[in-house]
Amino acid sequence: MNHTLLTRIGDRSAKVAVIGLGYVGLPVACTLARAGFPVVGLDLKEERVAQIRRGVSPIGGKEPDLAPLLQAVVASGALIATTDVRELAGFDIAIFAVETPVNEDRSRTFDALRAALVSVGPFLSRDRLVIVESTLAPGTMDDLVAPLLERASGLRSGADFLLGHCPQRVMPGRLLRNIATMSRVCGGSSPEAAFAMGALYRHIVHEGELDETDCVTAELVKTAENTFRDVTIAFANELARVCEEGGADFLRVRELVNKAPERALPFAGAGVGGHCIPKDPWLLAYGRNGKVPPLVHAARSANDAMPTHMAELLEGALREKGKRLSGARIAVLGFAYSENSSDTRNSPSLALASVLRERGADLAIHDSWVEEYRGEVIDVVADADAVVIMVAHDDYRTLNLAAIRRALRTPILIDGRFVFTPKEAEAAGLTFRGVGRGRTKNETLAQTATPRSPSPEREAAL
Repeated sequence: MNHTLLTRIGDRSAKVAVIGLGYVGLPVACTLARAGFPVVGLDLKEERVAQIRRGVSPIGGKEPDLAPLLQAVVASGALIATTDVRELAGFDIAIFAVETPVNEDRSRTFDALRAALVSVGPFLSRDRLVIVESTLAPGTMDDLVAPLLERASGLRSGADFLLGHCPQRVMPGRLLRNIATMSRVCGGSSPEAAFAMGALYRHIVHEGELDETDCVTAELVKTAENTFRDVTIAFANELARVCEEGGADFLRVRELVNKAPERALPFAGAGVGGHCIPKDPWLLAYGRNGKVPPLVHAARSANDAMPTHMAELLEGALREKGKRLSGARIAVLGFAYSENSSDTRNSPSLALASVLRERGADLAIHDSWVEEYRGEVIDVVADADAVVIMVAHDDYRTLNLAAIRRALRTPILIDGRFVFTPKEAEAAGLTFRGVGRGRTKNETLAQTATPRSPSPEREAAL
């Protein structure tokens, strides 16, 4: 055990290098700087680094307290952002928080992580701690991370430096809150590494537990928790489609199912997006040498099909009005993958837009959080043949449906996020279709006071 490193962690004099200043790295860097550690953040995007240096958060959307915290730690000099890896020299702790996506063929690709390890490795000294927060396929720490760092540094993991995996558990809209309150898995390549990680994270994790374990367990925990979430959302989506065909309201069914012990049926919705849930099941599959478990494959297929199902709901409503999708003008509300966020990674709206364009529709897109699609909602829906709600942004929940009806050429509303009830839409003169909204025989008995849902991703960590 390196007592000097532990002492520096304890008195917060350890220099921390955070590699990657996105949705994970930036809030981690800020919270460590607030805790009193000197932090240097590295990112290759010059514009992002320039914003951070000005004390301006590059992360859009509703992120409570992040902007003022960033401004404070930058102003105090506790956090320095750079594009120059040489400024990391002399670090005591390095935290890697870069994206780990999968390829189109679902194979793992760790290009950004490889490049970061090779770049930072030469600055690694003896008795230092290296932590990877990026989500990894089982076995990646042993098969990729350790060998690359050893070659780049000339040092040996375990003998010369400590190495561990502490997968992040954050989500847009709750970045700082998640860091402070959620339990963390400290997977060390040795017990000493796990202990040192726990000592560090105790400075910023105030309510959650810090569970020490080995690297592969930590890799499995993160990929398994997001895969579990994906599977349960897939079941909810399949149940929602059964409700549509059977004439029931999914929200009412969900409410009553969850009254049974040990049931936690999530919300259904127009699709699953973001950086994590759509790809982590494929990373988990590498724990079986790339053999994808059938349930995982089925869940991914079910969730990927939801944007196409939204198009089918739209086509059915148009037919009822004597219209065809080809040549119709469709207003899509929401392009981020999650509500009150500017994050568009793997957005279901992108998949929907592709389907609608392939079928000949003309699209108008609005998103109050995504700069490219900001503007007045009423201008976007004007003369459209239908409005499709893909994201439950707060401002969409307060839309004046009567005004929307007047602006539309054809009075159709398709709701993929339970933003409005059928009764509200129909009272405004809109033909309504929605995920999980079957046409019940007795509307009074079927309706419930259950709160409207957020998008499924709002209940899951990234």
